[in-house]
Amino acid sequence: MKKAILATKVGMTQIFNEDGTLVPVTVLQAGPCVVTQIKTVENDGYSAVQVGFVDKKERITNKDKSGKKEVVHRHGVNKAMKGHFDKAGVSCKRFVREFKLEGAEEYALGSEIKADVFAAGDKIDASAISKGKGFQGAIKRHGQHRGPMAHGSKFHRHQGSNGACSSPSRVFKGKGMPGHMGCVKVTVQNLEVVRVDAEKNLLLVKGAVPGPKKALVTIKESVKTMA
Repeated sequence: MKKAILATKVGMTQIFNEDGTLVPVTVLQAGPCVVTQIKTVENDGYSAVQVGFVDKKERITNKDKSGKKEVVHRHGVNKAMKGHFDKAGVSCKRFVREFKLEGAEEYALGSEIKADVFAAGDKIDASAISKGKGFQGAIKRHGQHRGPMAHGSKFHRHQGSNGACSSPSRVFKGKGMPGHMGCVKVTVQNLEVVRVDAEKNLLLVKGAVPGPKKALVTIKESVKTMA
């Protein structure tokens, strides 16, 4: 992997190419990410760069009259993580991820990775947590077919036969059943970067990117680039 960055999903829109072709794009707020740690083969057994993204408040604790600690920013950065960020000389970050980049030793602590690492025409892989759909039936969850909708039919939107009663007398693992849908990690490969706004750190990616708005998206250079 040569380049990667963290981003948040802004939403979708459409733009026009120079030849007038309409292109649906997803707008991503990519970076700036700061390098919080550099891992080397000598110290950690592998080479990687740890980056932080989006500022986060420090967890502040005060003592009340009884002497007990009262947490003010309950979801802030704890003391251990604050020490980790202070060592790198950067502000506290909400998201921390690792990238096994080529030439990781060339990076410096506190250096920034911005959207301009990518250029128009680059192929990328986008990973994010997909939208949660809640509890859904087998038709929507697995794309199964429904039964006859006639009045005499007792099979409309059921998932079909679950298993024979005598043998094997159980439901096989992996059977398509109703259940929780979505809210899983999804990676879409070979997306094309249509436009890069270096000043605002925006990436315009052709097509859809997984996840809802404001979701964290991991952008990496495509591993299976197609012509």
